[in-house]
Amino acid sequence: MHTIDLKNTNLRTDLVIDEITRTQEISDCSRVVVKTKNTTLEEIEITHELEEKLHKKTGWYSTVSFQDVTDKNNFKDVEQVMTQALKLMYDKLGLKEDGKVLVVGLGNEKSTPDSLGPKSIDQVLVTRHLFLLGEVEEGYRNTASFKPSVTGTTGIETKDLIEAVKEKINPDLIIVIDALATNSIERLNKTIQIATSGISPGSGIGNNRAEISEKTLGVPVLAIGIPTVVDATTIVQNTLQLLLKQISYKLNNQDNDKLKLVPLNKQDYQNHQGELTNEQKEDVLGMVGLLSEAEQKELLLEVLLPVNYNLMVTPKEIDYVMDKLSLLLGNAINKSLHNHFNPTN
Repeated sequence: MHTIDLKNTNLRTDLVIDEITRTQEISDCSRVVVKTKNTTLEEIEITHELEEKLHKKTGWYSTVSFQDVTDKNNFKDVEQVMTQALKLMYDKLGLKEDGKVLVVGLGNEKSTPDSLGPKSIDQVLVTRHLFLLGEVEEGYRNTASFKPSVTGTTGIETKDLIEAVKEKINPDLIIVIDALATNSIERLNKTIQIATSGISPGSGIGNNRAEISEKTLGVPVLAIGIPTVVDATTIVQNTLQLLLKQISYKLNNQDNDKLKLVPLNKQDYQNHQGELTNEQKEDVLGMVGLLSEAEQKELLLEVLLPVNYNLMVTPKEIDYVMDKLSLLLGNAINKSLHNHFNPTN
């Protein structure tokens, strides 16, 4: 059988939950999972022992998973969970009520999938200028915001721009918002990651810039990100897995007459727990069907990378979804920082 060896190839993902799923390194994690009707909040601590296994820096990671942020009720539920998750992170980082905060929106405003940071900044309530003028009503924190754009536009490293602003305003916490990449279709635009480990802009698409973290800036950094792009390898591999799951679902329900009355787009085979045997997988996909999920991805990378076809893809409704996600992040940041904030004031 063909031997796959792509040790130096990185399967692109910024999400710690993707890496835990890939490596099954769950037992060694300090992990708390809280589920509500429409959302799931997972809090994970990455220790030095897990840093190398998961390819993620040490720190606390909170992952908020949801289904449809364009639904009004879901939006409110996710916003509430997100606000609470942020407050818990502030406590871990020791942010006081009178602490000063700088919110930074990373990314390219002219590229829709990469515009999450700048668009979210437009929704953030800034108050630093009011504090400079005099006393501010109780319940509002000293907050400033900044859009550094991207190095390809400014010619200046993003980290250096943030550091210059930091030296001027001396914040107690820096919050950075950026679009991420994932290796799971189901998490695309449906997952928010909050991390105390900082961020390296562009890492999800192989364009690493200087790290933005407490280590490089000397100030606690909280990174907030949502995966808005996925590569072609992931799409093909996820499709293969869904194909096997759908065939297993049909085989298990072939004597279920009621299923014949259910439209194809309503058949919930994605949550089907059954699996095909190795013989059945080989019948459907040949040798590829016998490979593990990780091996399938590596094989697809081996096929697509030499011809430069491992494209980064975003959903067709990204414009509308990005407006919703940026509003969600803006509201959550405002509510978590300002006790008296509400969208109407």
